[in-house]
Amino acid sequence: MTEELREAIQGAKRRLDPASRRVTEAAERTNIVTTLSGADYISLGALFAAWASALLLLRGEANWAILSMLAAFGLDKADGWYARRTGTGSPFGRQVDSFIDVFVYLVTAALLYHVFVAPNVLASLVVGFAVIAFGGLRLIRHNSEGFGTDQGASYYHGTTVVHTNLVVVANYFLTLFVGPWNGWVAGLLTLAVCPLMVSNYKSYKTDIGHGLAACLGGAAALLALALEFGFL
Repeated sequence: MTEELREAIQGAKRRLDPASRRVTEAAERTNIVTTLSGADYISLGALFAAWASALLLLRGEANWAILSMLAAFGLDKADGWYARRTGTGSPFGRQVDSFIDVFVYLVTAALLYHVFVAPNVLASLVVGFAVIAFGGLRLIRHNSEGFGTDQGASYYHGTTVVHTNLVVVANYFLTLFVGPWNGWVAGLLTLAVCPLMVSNYKSYKTDIGHGLAACLGGAAALLALALEFGFL
């Protein structure tokens, strides 16, 4: 047997040996539990509330699902506040936050449209795909580029996944309270706003914007409760 053939056989054996695939150096491992910060655990709380919202939507409980969705929104905002307050923000934490945003804002919005607004499954297929696809691309771009700055003011590139979710929630209520409003109109409006998430529109981070989002969320919560307990 030639030396080259012997080395080739030994190399093949090493590649097939399961032990050779194990990570042997501790430095190469990532202990996910110790890597998570307090802000990341708050993010996981938001994921829990978003998953509860998804299950409630599938059970036909739209109003409770919206309340759970709003709880997820609140926790999603709280994780950023906590990270800034404690100085524990990190690239890893931003990845965790973006991963969870997919479920908090995009999956819940797509399901709300599918179960309670869509006129048929084809409309749901197209609208849901647009919400998740454009929203996912928007989150990927934000992780890659970060915030823009304009004369000291920070802004998002494009509208945010929060904006899109609020559009779907608003359409849900409009179909209930406005006679001519229906699933087709809601679907077309949602499709129109989805590409804005990957546009170059500047969504500035302002206290007024945060206050307005809080007011809209509060109004949605009141409407959901009023519907649930028969006041509307």
